Amino acid sequence: MLPVAYRQRVKMFIAMGVLNNTRQLALKAVRWRTSTSPFPISRSWLSTVPQIEDRNILLMGLPGAGKTSVGRVVAHRLGVPVIDVDDHILEVTWKMPVADKLAEVGGERFLEEEGRALCKLSTSGSVISLTGSNPLHSGAMQHLKRTGLVVYLDVATDDIIQRLSRMKVNRIVGQEAGVPIRQILHYRKQFYEKWLDTRVLCGTGDTVEEIAEKVLQAVERYQNSKSETFVSTRRENGSSSDSKYFSDVVLEGLAPDGGLYVPQKGFPKLDVREWLRLAEMSYPERALAMLEKCIHPMDIPGTDLRRMVFRAYGVNFASEAIAPVKHLVHNQFVQELFHGPTASFKDLALQLMPQLFAYCLPQMCNYLILVATSGDTGSAVLSGFGNLHDLDRQRVGVLVFFPEEGVSEIQKRQLTAYKEGTARSVGVLSDFDFCQRAIKTMFGDSGLTGHLAVEYGTVLSTANSINWGRLLPQVVYHASAYLDLFKDGVIKFGEPIDVCIPTGNFGNAMAALYAKQMGIPIRKIICASNQNRIVSDFITTGVCDLRNQPLIASLSPAIDILKSSNLERFLYHTSGGDGCLVRDLFTRLEKDQYFKVSESLLQKIQEEVVAGWCSEEECLAAILNVHTKTGYAMDTHTAVAKAVADRLQDPWCPVVICSTAHHGKFAPTVLKALRCPNTHYNASDPVDQLRELASVASTPRMHQNMLQCLKENSRGEHTVCQADFSVLVEEVESMIQDSFLKVL
Repeated sequence: MLPVAYRQRVKMFIAMGVLNNTRQLALKAVRWRTSTSPFPISRSWLSTVPQIEDRNILLMGLPGAGKTSVGRVVAHRLGVPVIDVDDHILEVTWKMPVADKLAEVGGERFLEEEGRALCKLSTSGSVISLTGSNPLHSGAMQHLKRTGLVVYLDVATDDIIQRLSRMKVNRIVGQEAGVPIRQILHYRKQFYEKWLDTRVLCGTGDTVEEIAEKVLQAVERYQNSKSETFVSTRRENGSSSDSKYFSDVVLEGLAPDGGLYVPQKGFPKLDVREWLRLAEMSYPERALAMLEKCIHPMDIPGTDLRRMVFRAYGVNFASEAIAPVKHLVHNQFVQELFHGPTASFKDLALQLMPQLFAYCLPQMCNYLILVATSGDTGSAVLSGFGNLHDLDRQRVGVLVFFPEEGVSEIQKRQLTAYKEGTARSVGVLSDFDFCQRAIKTMFGDSGLTGHLAVEYGTVLSTANSINWGRLLPQVVYHASAYLDLFKDGVIKFGEPIDVCIPTGNFGNAMAALYAKQMGIPIRKIICASNQNRIVSDFITTGVCDLRNQPLIASLSPAIDILKSSNLERFLYHTSGGDGCLVRDLFTRLEKDQYFKVSESLLQKIQEEVVAGWCSEEECLAAILNVHTKTGYAMDTHTAVAKAVADRLQDPWCPVVICSTAHHGKFAPTVLKALRCPNTHYNASDPVDQLRELASVASTPRMHQNMLQCLKENSRGEHTVCQADFSVLVEEVESMIQDSFLKVL
């Protein structure tokens, strides 16, 4: 709730015309940024070497990780003292070798005496190489963290075991007789994850000098939080005055000028050895390693990010692999992105994004998440935000607008399963484009956003792919698909693949492009459209023409979109960050429903992506053909991608087809495509439809979460409103009144 005095000041500023964007003011007025950084934010640099001033750099890692050797190089580069805990503290304190002390007192007492010795350490401006067992003593680590930055040298367990073998080390602290060393190493990693401030991912074969350079880069990055900011796609060229932090852009969603946020300096790039490390990891571990590179630890510390990631990608997914890749036919593979709670690829982002959002929330505001959905986004948003902790749910409401006649019956049942508390969905008697346009208009209406901020202490945000926090997690699964193909021996690392994506709002395609920027060898991104082929035509001709283009209801409703929001990010990328050009193009599109890019820009576009579309008949035929040949059942959107991939794929290059939804979500259409005898694919009960489908198409397995949702929400009652902007605004205000305490 906002105090009366604050509300009065806001009203006064609005009346004076001082506030051009009240949503921005509301965010700035309540935003608070706390920092537990062990380093002061220094603005002075010596070449590329960070200045540690009076703080320490503490190198942490498993025995054999190279802490001592790396510490010497880092200290030399910085011109500061180096302290090796074994040599300079423990052996000096005990007056005997560490190994002798361990043999004398045993593992448990050794840890206690080691911890006590460290608690007496008082030094600054040094590089300190910890022992492998130091992080097991909580008191010692709390003391050390107050003195500086903890850098975790993350080395693969197999590499550690080989190094220890060469060093003839057959037992480490805490290892009892008969316990394999691998088990102890695995046990210890939880403590390293607990205490780290920043991670250095060490690849097999990295030299000491290379790891030392990574340490220096990690320290410099940690110190310089302004090195990773975000700008609008419509910014003035060369301007950085309106740059924002990650936590800002997650909350704001849309930039004040109507543009979309992008990283000012682009994406970080992983080297080959780092990717090879990720290939051996689980999906949550891959996600954590990649997201740590993309989210500054001053926005979300690594320990908190790890907790969110592992909560997002766990037992809530039906497949332990999260996003498995399976062979389809010939040189085609399908990545199953539908194993999340709502059977849609949107879960890969929206099981994590709400946690990021809640973490960044300021203390003094409520937030209402407005979402326009063409089918799958809405239920995924409702599921993701519904899983937040109680305190966060009390401050975050979710309102979803969907085209009443533009989603499947099963999608509608999923959307309308949420009726109570701070989550709700509303059907609109129009199409997705109207819903999305209405939400963007609300964001740009300073009178409306000011009214909501003043009267209710509520700020609007979004969870569509225009929100950076929603798009970023999608980058992970494109990288993961490549790593799985490499791990399974389909390709050698460095060999290219193509990715074919059923394309609506262009967010999935942008995520693939960003994975490519991070170093994944994606050759071409194939964008697949249905008969609403605005994107396909644009990529082919350079002309975006919405004039006299009615939206046509199709068998693949999630991509029934004419105006693709993330096309703006794509044009910003291909134009080399020309914000003025992007602003002019999309201003023209709003005004004239038309724009055309130059031949040179079109050439750059076609270097990154190719596009095609398929008819309804081709979609149905693709479902039947694949099932006949393989027994595999695709949903309609995956079928669109399959049909387009068949035409555009280079047969010598593997292609990954993104399967964006479980086939059960479109049971009547899939049954029709399969030409199943004795089935009633027009049955009105979605549960009966799924049972019929399961009897004829057993692969992939039926999605149990989706089936349970349909059983529990058998009626699907919900609000339906007219396609009138003012009516949607009334729904927004009503939702806020029902969800949050009104300021009197």
